[in-house]
Amino acid sequence: MSASCEAVAVNGQPGLRLSLPAGDTALVALHGAQVVSWVAQGRERLYLSPRAVWNGQAAIRGGIPVCFPQFNQRGPQPGLPKHGFARQLPWVPGPTNLATDSACLSLVLDHLPASGRGWTQPFQATVTVTLTPGSLQVALAVAHTGAADQTLAFTAALHTYLAVDDIGRVQLHGLQGQSEWDALSGSRRQVTGPLTFSREFDRVYAAAPQPLALLGGTETLEIAQGGFDQSVVWNPGSDLCATLTDMPPDGFRHMLCVEAACVDSPVALPAGASWRGWQRLSVV
Repeated sequence: MSASCEAVAVNGQPGLRLSLPAGDTALVALHGAQVVSWVAQGRERLYLSPRAVWNGQAAIRGGIPVCFPQFNQRGPQPGLPKHGFARQLPWVPGPTNLATDSACLSLVLDHLPASGRGWTQPFQATVTVTLTPGSLQVALAVAHTGAADQTLAFTAALHTYLAVDDIGRVQLHGLQGQSEWDALSGSRRQVTGPLTFSREFDRVYAAAPQPLALLGGTETLEIAQGGFDQSVVWNPGSDLCATLTDMPPDGFRHMLCVEAACVDSPVALPAGASWRGWQRLSVV
C-alpha cells in the first residue's frame, strides 16, 4: 500500500488530503495553500479554531497560514492586507509525489490573482507540503519572474498554530541564547531559559541553530526551520482572544503559534532568482 492524495471538500471549500498507510494525514485547503489539519500517531497536532471563517475570502484562523508578501504590516508596499494576500487567495494544485511512506503535494500562486489586491510585481510562489510518519514539512518558495531592472522584496512567515492541551503547562525549549524582541513592551533581551506562557505573548527571535522542542504532555514536538532567519512565538492570552470574532474565548488555552519568519530584514531577489524557506514538525 502506498500513500495517497485525494481531492476533498474542507468545510465547503476545495482541498487535498494526503494520507499514509500508517494513518498519518494532512489536510490542505486550496484557499491560502493552508494546511488545516495534521494527524500524526492518532492525534491532531494543529489548532484550528471552531469559529474559523470558510467563505473563500477571509483568512482561515488556525493550521498553517502562509504570510506573503508581508508579515503583519511589515512589507514592501503600503496598503496590503495584514500578513499579505497569499492566505486570502486560491492557489493552483501542482505536482504530487507519492511513495510507500511519504506523500508530497505542491500548490502555486502567481501575481495575476494578486493584481486585484493592488500588487503589480511578477512572482511565482510555491508551497510544498511533505508528510512522512510522525512528521510534516511545509516549504515556501518564491521566484522573481519580472524585469531585470526590478528587485522583488518581501517578508514572509509560516504562521503555524500548534495544538496544546493547556497553554499554562507548555514550555518551549531551544531559544536560549537567542536575541528576543517583545512586541508588547518593545523591550529587547537575550533568552536565558525555556519560554512559558501565562498571559498574552508576542515575541520575535533570531532563529536558533538547532530545532526547538515544545513540551506540554507525554510527547515532545520538535520544530525545525531553514531559510527563514527569525522565529515568532505568539499566544493572544485571554483578553485579546475575547476580541477575536473567529476564536472562542478559551481558544488561547489550546494553541501556541511557533512561526518560521522573515520579519526585520526583507528578502530581496534580483530578476530570475529564487528563495526558499521551510518548517518541519516532528513528534519525538
